[in-house]
Amino acid sequence: MSKLALREQAHCLERRRSFQAGSERIKMKLRLRILNILVAVSAAFWATTSESQSPLTPTTRQKAPPAAASGPAPAAPAAPAGAIPDPGEIFRDCAECAEMVVIPNGEFKMGSDETIYEKPPHRVVIANAFAIGRREVTFDEWDLCVASGGCKYRPDDRGWGRGSRPVIDVSWDDARDFVAWMSQKTGKKYRLPSEAEWEYAARAGTESSFWWGRALVKGSANCDDCGDAPLRKTMPAQSFRPNGFGLFDVSGNVAEWVEDCWNDNYRGAPANGSAWTTGQCQQRSLRGGSFASKASFVRPAARFRYDQDVRYYANGFRVARDL
Repeated sequence: MSKLALREQAHCLERRRSFQAGSERIKMKLRLRILNILVAVSAAFWATTSESQSPLTPTTRQKAPPAAASGPAPAAPAAPAGAIPDPGEIFRDCAECAEMVVIPNGEFKMGSDETIYEKPPHRVVIANAFAIGRREVTFDEWDLCVASGGCKYRPDDRGWGRGSRPVIDVSWDDARDFVAWMSQKTGKKYRLPSEAEWEYAARAGTESSFWWGRALVKGSANCDDCGDAPLRKTMPAQSFRPNGFGLFDVSGNVAEWVEDCWNDNYRGAPANGSAWTTGQCQQRSLRGGSFASKASFVRPAARFRYDQDVRYYANGFRVARDL
């Protein structure tokens, strides 16, 4: 091959490389432009719903972003008979039933290294979507159960008021009576959430110390040191903004009974999201902390226990339901 032909071949190769490099630069610019547009749209969307809304898991989808706690939310529609609600959907099974939020399936890291009771952190897979109460069970809802004969105990409100405040001074056994009544009333399987389901729903896709971030944010929850001065009582449901799944008061207000038997740590804990039905079963787990708790106890990973038949003025619960 002549020198002229070799030079021509080299020029052709150089032009081809230059063309390919230019094409890659164009593609990269296009990708960055698309990414910037997506980021801008996402930021604008979340700015309209909350100033610092927690991120959601990739599988999370909400029908409508949770509103800030500026007043009573519109009542959710009753679920059509036989219909399976979509992830993120808010529904209720009857006019006076609690509002439920559909939590999508997924996986998360349960626990933390903060205390011995939260160790070891471990992966849990929630294979199936489930529904959980948008709020803690209120006095209004509990009093209906008492009036209908499903619940036999009428707790005192300590002068704080009934209505939309969370029911207090109820035991794990009392909470089980309530979910049995709900199941009979609706024909659906109501129950207490498992510890894993509760933490998964409370975290709403986050892995930080609190669902809103790594540090305590004053005014985000009702606990002993969550504000400028402790309230030292419960607040009505929806007094604070919800987490990324639209759930109110997963931090503070009242501690919430869950289904699980108490175990001192997570060694041997179920990895499939089910309740732990072995261990110290005369004691049951509570999650979320209460108005009387320090901030460290209202973290999603924090856990503690009470005897299942003990009634305490800072303890309440929220319900779960199979789909």
